[in-house]
Amino acid sequence: MNVLIVEDEIPAANRLSKLLQQLDNEICILHQADSIETAVQYLLSSPNLDLIFMDIQLADGLSFDIFEQVQVKTPVIFTTAFDQYTLKAFKVNSIDYLLKPIDEKELEKALSKYYDLHQKHTPDFSEKMMKLMQEMNIVKYKERLLIKRGQQLSYLKTGNTAYCFADGKLCYAVDFNGSKYLLENNLGQLEEQLQPSSFYRINRHLLVNIEAVKKVHTWLGGRLKLEISPGTTAETVVSRERVNGFKEWLGR
Repeated sequence: MNVLIVEDEIPAANRLSKLLQQLDNEICILHQADSIETAVQYLLSSPNLDLIFMDIQLADGLSFDIFEQVQVKTPVIFTTAFDQYTLKAFKVNSIDYLLKPIDEKELEKALSKYYDLHQKHTPDFSEKMMKLMQEMNIVKYKERLLIKRGQQLSYLKTGNTAYCFADGKLCYAVDFNGSKYLLENNLGQLEEQLQPSSFYRINRHLLVNIEAVKKVHTWLGGRLKLEISPGTTAETVVSRERVNGFKEWLGR
């Protein structure tokens, strides 16, 4: 079995490699990538991969960005020290999610799950994958956002939220009437917690509701620029690496 490891901590990558080969001596570690950039470059070379182990927080960003730059058909087992990315992991072709430090027994279970799903490339592999993802997708999306007004706490329904934006270290939500609210969550957390069919993070500073998007214009360098309502002073240009994902989201 040919394996790719995407991990920016060399000791962690080496330990994982050692554990894998102890569990199955037929596992061949074809490559260890330590960043989004190097992982994308390797995947674009069309390697003959059977399974990918992928850390989530890499030195140059979250590994989910890899899926926006290259089509990944190989099953993925995510490894991370954090559990807040579980939901997003199962939106891509993940079959398991292991928390660091990786436990050998949990790793063995993850490999067994792969073997069971992928054994002899059975015709119903995709169906099994979909069923597994549905079973694992137990996290519910937020229906309300906690907002802070002075010493008081209140909430804003997500359906009434036009967009959320980051301003320095602070994060705000704006409703469809143009009212602005200070949030306790940051934009990265909201990206994980809001319904992905309704909300999309177009760049580092702005997460928009599909209902707030009024027009989409082509922009410099193959990017896109949005007209949203209510208006905002935040940058509304879709970052280059998110353009393909945005188009797919817009056309769902």
